[in-house]
This record gives sequence, C-alpha cells and structure tokens, in this order.
Amino acid sequence: MHIQITDLAAQRLTESLNDQPGYFKVFYDMEGCGCNGIVVLLIVDEPAALDEQIETNLVPFYVDPKHQLNLESSMKLDAQANYSAYTLSSDSGVISSNLRLRDARAAAVGTASASDACML
Repeated sequence: MHIQITDLAAQRLTESLNDQPGYFKVFYDMEGCGCNGIVVLLIVDEPAALDEQIETNLVPFYVDPKHQLNLESSMKLDAQANYSAYTLSSDSGVISSNLRLRDARAAAVGTASASDACML
C-alpha cells in the first residue's frame, strides 16, 4: 500500500502535531457511521501492535491490516486550500473528499478534536 502525499497535505499534517510526538494512522470507522463507514485520519500516541506502515513519499502512516480491505493499494492524500479537510483518492476515483484528521493521542482525549469521527 502506498500514499502519495502532496506538499500542502504534508505541511498541514506536520502542523497538526503541534510539536508533540505522534503517528498518523488511516482508520476505517464503521461504528455508528452507517452501513458503509468512513475513512478517518488519526493522530495516535503510537501504532498498535498489528499496524503496518504504509509507504509514503513524506510523513509515515500506519494502518490496521483489517482496514486495508476498504482502501486502494495506491492512493493520493491532498489538502484543500481553503478548508480544513483532506481528499483521499486513487486511480479508481475519490475515496473521500471530506476526510478529517482526529487527534486521538492521550493528551487530546476529551478535546473537541478528539470527538467521534462520524460527528466531524
């Protein structure tokens, strides 16, 4: 699996860390999100034991192997210039044009940015 990250997306991802340690994770959230679920970007304290690193051109990403079934093998992550969301696409089309980043690190739990992914 590979994600090509644009410069604007990489800049925004890096800024979202707020100079604190963290890892980026692609998560396919199906809990409370309807039948199909949604793709979410998470910032986590550390990857889970079974998470696999996704090959990228810039910042490292991780994914739970069982979530790979809902993703393409080659994707592109871009940021929207005048909006806080990201766009995840592949050669097959747009996977999500309103992809949000949720900070799930322990220090962020209970803050608005760590809210339920489906409520973003």
